[in-house]
Amino acid sequence: MDRTLARDLPEHRGKEVRVAGHLQDYRALGSLGFAILRDRSGLLQVTLKKGETPEEVFAQVAGLNRESVISVTGLALENPKAKVGSEVLARSVEVLTRAEAPLPLGVVDKVGADLDTRLDHRFMDLRKRENQNILELRDSLMEGLRHAFRAMDFIEVETPKILRQGAEGGATLFAVDYFGQKAYLAQSPQLYKQMLMSTDLERVFEIAPAFRAEPSATSRHLTEFTSVDAEMAYIRGPEDLWDTVEHLVLYTLEYTRRELTKDGNPLVERLPEVKIPFPRIPYTEAKAMIHGNPEEDLSSEDEKALGEVVPKEHGNEFYFITEFPSSLKRGTFYAMRRDDDPAKTNYFDLDFRGLELVSGGQREHRIEHLSENIRSAGLDPAAFPSYLESFRFGMPPHGGFALGLDRLTARLAGLANIREARLFPRDRFRLEP
Repeated sequence: MDRTLARDLPEHRGKEVRVAGHLQDYRALGSLGFAILRDRSGLLQVTLKKGETPEEVFAQVAGLNRESVISVTGLALENPKAKVGSEVLARSVEVLTRAEAPLPLGVVDKVGADLDTRLDHRFMDLRKRENQNILELRDSLMEGLRHAFRAMDFIEVETPKILRQGAEGGATLFAVDYFGQKAYLAQSPQLYKQMLMSTDLERVFEIAPAFRAEPSATSRHLTEFTSVDAEMAYIRGPEDLWDTVEHLVLYTLEYTRRELTKDGNPLVERLPEVKIPFPRIPYTEAKAMIHGNPEEDLSSEDEKALGEVVPKEHGNEFYFITEFPSSLKRGTFYAMRRDDDPAKTNYFDLDFRGLELVSGGQREHRIEHLSENIRSAGLDPAAFPSYLESFRFGMPPHGGFALGLDRLTARLAGLANIREARLFPRDRFRLEP
């Protein structure tokens, strides 16, 4: 007999069904036993009733530890008194696996555990409905992003994650031994997606892991993260990128809202109403709004402060910070410096509720300027032969951006720590599980 999920039981009332899942709880009241079973769709009640359920089944279920996995065959019934809405009157029970006791982490316990303990036993932590809600939010966001890109005529690509040379120098790269050669894990697909702009693909995107060997230990940084990257050719300026980002965010959040509503995910209530166009605030003006030093890069404290000020002054939780100074992008050699004002770049961030979500801008497509930028960054153009070759034979004006999926998920879900937005997070101190 095929398995029936908890959510589908109302369609099978009065019929014999087979259900299976984790035994979340069991209690006996005289001639009755009540087991709460949990599957991927929700909870259901399994009722054991003397005279209708074989006597040995009572002993079988009563002897099980919580979180054991069982399969139950019985009659699907309507029971308004059942807290979980659906009930199966058990005829037989098969124990698929017995859970050991005590559990390393509670699933429905009222007493919470600290984040490190939860992450140490992540498989158990992910049995909690509230954590599954986060992963469902993340899944809907990824699907929404893909739909949005394709609606804008982008093609999905997959670039290498083992590289000879990084896009931003070697300070934040993980080195690996590649058959006796030194190689690095990719911190960005930047160089490859720019090379693709010379191939007539013109619009590409990628949703993939990236790696950054940054010795940070904050609630907003990871060493392995998911980057949503895009690049587009024949742009007229950064305005084309801003428009693309706006429509990407609008489409993705509308899609996610529909999916979460359909699935009854409570995190749908946290999704913001997206109003475009987003405010576009020059970097020096943004710094002035929070009385910051325009010569210094935006710190996390600056971002938080802007997250309080900008919505009040501009009425939008999403906002661009534009015209980043060239002095702050010296290491970003592919960033275009403005011809009319070389002290400024055509680079921008998109912030949301005081957190940078997107970074990008117009790239330098003129090889002589690009080569000079590489030298100014303290690097040797000879270290980028394949990259620079793609600029020698016809490279159109182009630009792009990267969006942090983990950050977006964490911010929308209202999480205090970005680690909760990933299945098995990696940070400076964590390699297990």
